[in-house]
Amino acid sequence: MRSLLALIFSGLLAFTGAQAFTPSPIPEGFVTQKDGQFQLDGKSFNFVGANSYWLPLLTSTADIDATFKEMQGAGVKVLRTWGFNAINGSELAGALQSGLTYYQVWNSSDWVLNDGPQGLQRLDYVVNTAGKYGIKLILAFTNNWVGYGGAELYIDWIAGAGNTHDVFYTNPKIIASYQRYVTTIVNRYKNSPNIFAWELENEARCLGDLPAGPACVPGTELLTHWYKQQSDFVRSLDPFHMITTGGEGHFFWKNKNVGYWFNGNFVSDYNFNGQAGEDFDEELTLSNIDFGTYHLYPQSWYSELDTPGSNFTIKDWGLFWIQTHASAAQKANKPVLLEEFGVSGLQNKTEIYPEWVDLALKTNHAIFPWQFGMLGLKESGGNRLIKYADALIDGASPNDAEGTGFAIYKNQTAIWSIFTNAAKVQASRSK
Repeated sequence: MRSLLALIFSGLLAFTGAQAFTPSPIPEGFVTQKDGQFQLDGKSFNFVGANSYWLPLLTSTADIDATFKEMQGAGVKVLRTWGFNAINGSELAGALQSGLTYYQVWNSSDWVLNDGPQGLQRLDYVVNTAGKYGIKLILAFTNNWVGYGGAELYIDWIAGAGNTHDVFYTNPKIIASYQRYVTTIVNRYKNSPNIFAWELENEARCLGDLPAGPACVPGTELLTHWYKQQSDFVRSLDPFHMITTGGEGHFFWKNKNVGYWFNGNFVSDYNFNGQAGEDFDEELTLSNIDFGTYHLYPQSWYSELDTPGSNFTIKDWGLFWIQTHASAAQKANKPVLLEEFGVSGLQNKTEIYPEWVDLALKTNHAIFPWQFGMLGLKESGGNRLIKYADALIDGASPNDAEGTGFAIYKNQTAIWSIFTNAAKVQASRSK
């Protein structure tokens, strides 16, 4: 009897031990990825997405709802927006007067959180409202660029003047401060099915508005190490939501000298030589990076080649860039997002976007044009300067401060229909 009881007891221990290590089921409504495909509640999830950094900057909840309703009508299933907005203390008085949304205030070697009605409560409304319209969110934690308080505020306030941009990825105090903010955002929304994924940084590079330093050169894999460190950290906070880099998709092809001739000189291509700091192929192998992202702006990247009489075309280069990332993602068996793309000029859009979108759909991409445009916004009578040159004008949402005119509005019927039709194709594949 004693041996029988011991056998039963040891069996119970084995059973409970096995139970303890069984992974928790994915909560209902959370998107995951498997075998190179997104899944939602056990079914394929294919979609067209949108970018709108400006949505949490609106002061009118009615305008936020109207924008989500417009997105829903266009078939948008995922929205990418900023989960950051930071200001210097010297900007605080102006922000309070203008109604500017801000989440962090920098006054010393660290920041103070604003979780009030002009702060994270506005992001709360965006997150909570998205689900009412069947839309999920990608939230970026910071920006490579200075706009709306990106990485260089951390550098300026913690590392100080005279530093290069890449100290953001190596300085222990900066990393700790970044992780403190990440913890704030993740813990606030980690139980929400309205979150599609967390994004570590928009367009991380060795350089930003500050130059790069010697610690971030081809072969150092500094950004890959940082992506691993931060994705592992986010995973420790949230076991269920997906994580991605937010990168532009630069490659580091060590054994290929990719470039082009210009004015009699061979130019090594920044998108392939590792100088940007990224290594798209390597990043996709990281265990807590669930899918790849890349951006596509050949007009500005190759402006010296995009000239009359040149045999370079932005359309063909874009097709090459899309296919190259599709192949890399297929090799890694992970999904990929064409997370930002744009060309200026109505004729360019109507001629180029259909081919880019068609190839993206054929290679199992999700697509996010830059950026969603909304008409009929009513706050401040439809006219309000938000920050920099970003403004509501006659009820229209911002159309890119650089004057590129990338925003896509519903009254641009030929362009709008490219994406609404793509959304219908994606919806038909989600079964």
